[in-house]
Amino acid sequence: MNAIKQIIVTVLFIGMLGLVVVLNRTNRPSEEQLAAEESLKRYGFHLTESAERSGITFRHESPVLDPKLGHIMPIVAAMGAGVSLVDFDGDDLLDVYAVNSKEGKPNHLYRNRGDGTFEDVAGALGVADLNRPGTGACMGAIWADIDNDGFPDLFVYKWGKPELFRNKQGKGFERVTDRAGLPAWVNANSACWLDYDRDGLPDLFIAGYWPEGIDLWNLKTTQVMPESFEFAENGGRKYLLRNRGDGTFEDVTAKVGIKSTRWTLGVVAADLCGTGYPDIVLANDYGISEFFANKGGERFEEVGQETGIGLAPKSGMNATLGDVLNKGQLAIYISNITEAGNLVQGNNLWVPTGKTRTGRPRYLNQAGTLSVEQGGWSWGAKFGDLNNDGRLDLYLTNGYVSAAKGKSYWYDYGKIAGGLKGLIREAQFWPPIGDQSLSGYQQKCLWLNKGGSFTDVGAAVGVADTFDGRAVALGDLFNRGVVDVAVANQNGPLLLYKNTVAPGRGWVQFALTGGARPGREKGWSNRSAIGAQVRLAWRQGDGPLQEQLQVITAGDGYASQNMFRLHFGLGTGARIEKADIIWPSGRTQTIHSPKAGIIHRVEEPGS
Repeated sequence: MNAIKQIIVTVLFIGMLGLVVVLNRTNRPSEEQLAAEESLKRYGFHLTESAERSGITFRHESPVLDPKLGHIMPIVAAMGAGVSLVDFDGDDLLDVYAVNSKEGKPNHLYRNRGDGTFEDVAGALGVADLNRPGTGACMGAIWADIDNDGFPDLFVYKWGKPELFRNKQGKGFERVTDRAGLPAWVNANSACWLDYDRDGLPDLFIAGYWPEGIDLWNLKTTQVMPESFEFAENGGRKYLLRNRGDGTFEDVTAKVGIKSTRWTLGVVAADLCGTGYPDIVLANDYGISEFFANKGGERFEEVGQETGIGLAPKSGMNATLGDVLNKGQLAIYISNITEAGNLVQGNNLWVPTGKTRTGRPRYLNQAGTLSVEQGGWSWGAKFGDLNNDGRLDLYLTNGYVSAAKGKSYWYDYGKIAGGLKGLIREAQFWPPIGDQSLSGYQQKCLWLNKGGSFTDVGAAVGVADTFDGRAVALGDLFNRGVVDVAVANQNGPLLLYKNTVAPGRGWVQFALTGGARPGREKGWSNRSAIGAQVRLAWRQGDGPLQEQLQVITAGDGYASQNMFRLHFGLGTGARIEKADIIWPSGRTQTIHSPKAGIIHRVEEPGS
């Protein structure tokens, strides 16, 4: 009997010991948790990819174009994959709109439920079915309150027929394309909203990539490629459409002097010359960048060479702005191509260094000096303070065509790139790509601003994907006072990197509303406050006074749009002294000692 008891005790002891081992294993931190803890400790933040667990299952697909382009289809069709962040229904929660590019495939509008999850409402609200055969393929989407009724409206640009939808108080969308006066067909890869004449109504700028006379599904000729890899001007025309205020737009492109036909992939608009009127910067593929200076809302003058940004031809794909040195000056970041041993263009960070003789900004490329130059085959990029330390960091996507590993198209690409003008233009002469890759499977870059230089910490803080990245959009998706990251990938999933920031780091946000209303636009800012600037001044403890300038844009980077709210990280022990606001109307406003840790909702004051 004692022997049996002893056996039972032994068995129970072994069982308890096993349970303890299991519990220890269960409580042991995973590698992901350990990496997150290390990231928070070293860099002050960590990003966790959370798309599927948040209910976002979108996957982009490329268009299938004319069979005459079949031998180079992966190259030609490797564009699109746009994403934008917007509060479309006025519930103070950011929603996500993602565009698809394949015929018959829907776009998705993910409504933020407020509990950390999203639901796709695009079909129910009428903004899903935009890739109908014969109408082209979606490339990107941008939002602005075009009628100043308090709800942002949606413009979708395409290789094909552009689409405009009026927001019906957040409950649905009305298609107003046909009566709005939009171009019938534009092969566009970028667009932005801006109030170029400061009349209180958002105007629309569309940048063509391919010439508008080309139907990529029904080619009349195969001489459709760029005429040069450095100085091509046989691309798409540009459109500046003035908002009349009655739901229609007037094409004023020729009237204001914009004549570019370069292959534009990125556009950004803001008052860079200090005149009070927004200027336009174009990042052009196969050529030089362009800077259109706004002359009082009447004309634009191309001053790229004068300012310095239009001197060297590269492969511009992204145009975005950031006060990277906290000097109250906006630098321009334009992404290009770098592939060791094949093509080393380097990305450009154009930092203001003074004035030209005409008073316009003079820029110096400091991408190499600040270590944000080498980004692979770079696409979309955005500035944002991801660790709330008071300095703007830079998130960059890259990768062109990821196919067979170990097979590279670069040798064939080099043969066509070095050819004569007629050879390059003719698509039939381009070597077949087959299953080869072209700068594929690249590690994304997340450069942390250390104050005078940047350090790439992407892999260390949780950015591990190697998809063919295109668009990046930044916003506080869960209203936690941190910047989250949405990334659209070519033929890949939409990623949502949820941000966790180390405790004790302050922040403040500004949600601005212009004073324009239906019928009283003149003399007031557009309701979306596009073009408004906020200059924040603060101290960390007893440290020196710091300042940072930010501007509200509506479409920049590559095929993307950030949230309208402006987010400022403050570091530790911060005390905000003031926020100076320059409204698009020209009014100025100062908020003294605004409280940190909240969203300040500011409406444009009267005169």
